[in-house]
Amino acid sequence: MVESLWIFDVFARETLLFAGVGLLIGGIDDLLIDLVFLVRRLLYGHRPRLTLATLPPRRVVGRIAVFVAAWDEVAVIGGMLSTAIERYEHDDYRIYVGVYPNDKATIDAAAAVAERDPRIRLVIGPRNGPTTKADCLNTLWRALRRDDARDARPTKAIVLHDAEDVVHPQELRVVDSLIDRYEVVQLPVLPLVNRGARLVSGHYADEFAESHAKQIIVRTALGAGMPLAGTGCAIAPEVLAMVAQARGGDPFDATSVTEDYELGLRLAELGARGIFARVATDDVGGVVAVRAYFPGTIDASVRQKTRWMTGIALAGWDRTGWAPPRAVADHWMRMRDRRAPLGVIVLAVAYLAMPAWALAILLHWQAGAAIPYPPSQPTGFVLLVANAALLAWRLAMRMIFTGRSYGLREALWSLPRFLVGNVVALLAAPRAVIVYIGMLRGAPLVWDKTRHDFPDVMAGAETLPTGRPQTAAVVVAVAIAVAVR
Repeated sequence: MVESLWIFDVFARETLLFAGVGLLIGGIDDLLIDLVFLVRRLLYGHRPRLTLATLPPRRVVGRIAVFVAAWDEVAVIGGMLSTAIERYEHDDYRIYVGVYPNDKATIDAAAAVAERDPRIRLVIGPRNGPTTKADCLNTLWRALRRDDARDARPTKAIVLHDAEDVVHPQELRVVDSLIDRYEVVQLPVLPLVNRGARLVSGHYADEFAESHAKQIIVRTALGAGMPLAGTGCAIAPEVLAMVAQARGGDPFDATSVTEDYELGLRLAELGARGIFARVATDDVGGVVAVRAYFPGTIDASVRQKTRWMTGIALAGWDRTGWAPPRAVADHWMRMRDRRAPLGVIVLAVAYLAMPAWALAILLHWQAGAAIPYPPSQPTGFVLLVANAALLAWRLAMRMIFTGRSYGLREALWSLPRFLVGNVVALLAAPRAVIVYIGMLRGAPLVWDKTRHDFPDVMAGAETLPTGRPQTAAVVVAVAIAVAVR
């Protein structure tokens, strides 16, 4: 039996080394982002935060257009529009809702609200759905241009929203102020945690809490292009017109499944000034942000992550290419955006290596033989310790940023949700490869959307997160919590 153990030895050794090296590279990459963020906080953390009270006054008075693309959104569009007109505290805006002629249920739901408020403009596209979200947004763009020409009154800003979003009352005030100084404004996105699907829906809260409070801040601080989240982002019509002119037609790329990500990079390449606007609503940490339910089932989450991985990590190689040679920060960030498929391979090998290692140890123990492979060897032991330390750091940071936005309970839930996020990525990766191969072979793009829910905000059935920091961050790691505040 001892002679036959070499098969298990080789398999366990090679998989452990491959996974160990891959995880170490990814862990160091993440650690560098954390270090840049912490150094920046130490150097500039004393600066006063941008708050509603310190927002600069608007320079130009003008109407703000809100674009909402909707396909098969009968379950949420009525609630979203009703909530928006009740919550928005602004004196001049219009909501453009894009629908399809073969989606009568969504048309009826949106029209019922539009009949009560003239600020809602229903735009029925020329083609049956589903096409792509970008195609629907282009329909809204053309409707806006016609309205501006007819009214002889240019629109000041265009705000993008999804049909399931809960808007912040002060959102348009922030946009109205900052769009005078920047061409692109992105607000934070704080997903709602569905208590009936806390593990799946909550892992989006963890990811966005970290992404929109750390990663995108590091990205913009280093001078890299800021990808848009597709919701809660405002764009000056003039720069959108520049993109449309460069494309020879419409500003949104109807052949893309992640038009928001690509548009953000394109605007940066054109020299548009952008800002990630984390505007505090008070002195204890509340922020102006977009809230929404994200998928609450594994299947729906896999479908959504498939679209993100296809458009950003796979199609991004040939669609958005690379930055100019000297744009080191842009190269780094685009590589991070595209590392997901390789990261999933490393993760899959790691999950395979662990039971293989355990089985090999058991077999060696039964045979009374020594274990001649990692982590008993020096290299394997170093990889094991280093990756364990990086994982502990990563989980601590995840808990801190989740606790900062959602409190102690959700910070603790972020630990099992870290594993859920890995499982979703593992399931989405092969599907993304299949979708991408179909794209390369000319398969038509369709809006592969998921079912959405909308909280009963007006009835008070759901409590929206305040975005205020609570004790979780301090409990997890006091020193780091002080740095991220």
